[in-house]
Amino acid sequence: MWDMIGATMAGIFTLAIFSFLYKDNPFYKFAEHFFVGLASGYYVSLQWHNVFLPNLLNPIFQDGVWIKILPLILSLLLFARLGPKAQWLSRWPMGAMIGTYAGLQLIGFLQGDLVEQVSANMLSVNTGDFLTNINNLLLIVGVLTTLVYFFFSTEHKGAVGVASKIGIYFLMISFGASYGFTVMARISLLIGRLEFLFGEWPAAFGMNWL
Repeated sequence: MWDMIGATMAGIFTLAIFSFLYKDNPFYKFAEHFFVGLASGYYVSLQWHNVFLPNLLNPIFQDGVWIKILPLILSLLLFARLGPKAQWLSRWPMGAMIGTYAGLQLIGFLQGDLVEQVSANMLSVNTGDFLTNINNLLLIVGVLTTLVYFFFSTEHKGAVGVASKIGIYFLMISFGASYGFTVMARISLLIGRLEFLFGEWPAAFGMNWL
């Protein structure tokens, strides 16, 4: 019974979202607001049980780690923005969060992105396989010419201009591939919803249309 109720609600909300293909209407607005509200409530509950309780409240009130009272105070000071005369108090936790996050992200970016991307482009063009050599050569040329395109300290004329134009072609190819992957992902989501409407939803009532 609960499977039928859940499938029916999911089907109705799916159709309500699809109704936007005709025009904006109250059914779509209701489904949109319902989804946003449900996702917000779920996210708040997830943060409470997975972040605040194990990392802040339980260590303070159960384990006696009183040093963590400082993050709690800073968290409460964030709500000072709600008061016109106390807004300046929220600058302290905001500054602490932005500074800490920027420092951690810088280290993470250097280790996870910059170093990995540089090492991933140090490819050999003498692997023993002709197609692999061509592929590695294209990647190396693409990376170098793209970097030349974003090098603005020298005027793009002569060899630098030719390299930058080649970099533009590589950029357009990468943007096109990225857009194509995005479209394919959306089509995959559409196929999944159609399979639900014509397959899983009827199957919950003992019908099989597919």
